Amino acid sequence: MVKLSVIVPFYNVQQYAPDTLKSLRANARDDFEFILVDDCSRDETPDILARAERELPGAVHVRHEQNGGLATARNTGIDAASGEYLTFLDGDDWLAPGYYEQLLASIEGLGCDFVRTDHVQCTARARTIHRVPYGRRGVVLDPREAILPADRSTSVDYAYAWAGIYHRRLADRGLLHFTDGLRTAEDRPWIWKLHREAESFATVGLLGVFYRRGVASSLTQIGDVRQLDFIRAFDQVVSETAQDRDADKLLPKAVRTYCAIISHHLGSIERFEPPVARKLKSMSAVALRRMPQDVLDDALDSMDIQRATRLRRLRRRPAAAGVSA
Repeated sequence: MVKLSVIVPFYNVQQYAPDTLKSLRANARDDFEFILVDDCSRDETPDILARAERELPGAVHVRHEQNGGLATARNTGIDAASGEYLTFLDGDDWLAPGYYEQLLASIEGLGCDFVRTDHVQCTARARTIHRVPYGRRGVVLDPREAILPADRSTSVDYAYAWAGIYHRRLADRGLLHFTDGLRTAEDRPWIWKLHREAESFATVGLLGVFYRRGVASSLTQIGDVRQLDFIRAFDQVVSETAQDRDADKLLPKAVRTYCAIISHHLGSIERFEPPVARKLKSMSAVALRRMPQDVLDDALDSMDIQRATRLRRLRRRPAAAGVSA
């Protein structure tokens, strides 16, 4: 039986894929499988993955005929996976040798639905440790307890799918799949659903994932219309949280986070192409009007003056015809 399935989407990462695959090789085990999903790359990535399928123990190569985005590629990997546990890696990141064996041991020792881990962020030559924003380590807890408070960074703000490991029972319950077609912020509805609906989780101080930031081809570096999918992602977070049994407690966190992300994008609007910048303003204004208005009022009152003023001004912006997420 396969113990661990590692789902790795790739898209036009020929420069980085060899390092990623080399690190997977340093984590191989007879009962591990590596689902390598090529999301219709147009560079040399398909050739690199074809070689990896022959040379990397446990490799399974899956190719999309059309580019679907990260969420869709991960879903393809989940559907192909046969392991008792699942985890993720992005095609331009890499791992410390033996990391997956330690990660697997942590969740088997704790016996919970999922485990969240710290990671190392790599920007050029700089290395920075980023920790799960939850203080209790190595203790099995109710994931709902880690959603709040609303005014501080919590586990749902640490949305990296690859910073953890997940029991197959979550996939069987439909909690591991991503919203198909989301091209950015795909981790946000996913992490909220996990914390609302899974039964147990833990955080551990395990380092082993190296997250490459500042990659020119990364969507986070590109100011095109795909970035605006964050609106669809957070609309989903707010809509699903509004149906939760503890909606009155959890909605302030969801709305406040949504507002903070809108403000962040508006604060760096110069990186967007001009038509996209205009669309960002229009769509964000409509999104603010879709939110529960009493909860939004409280969220704006709790934010700093600069962000609150920016969002209140946007909220008063006249609605443009035909604007939707």
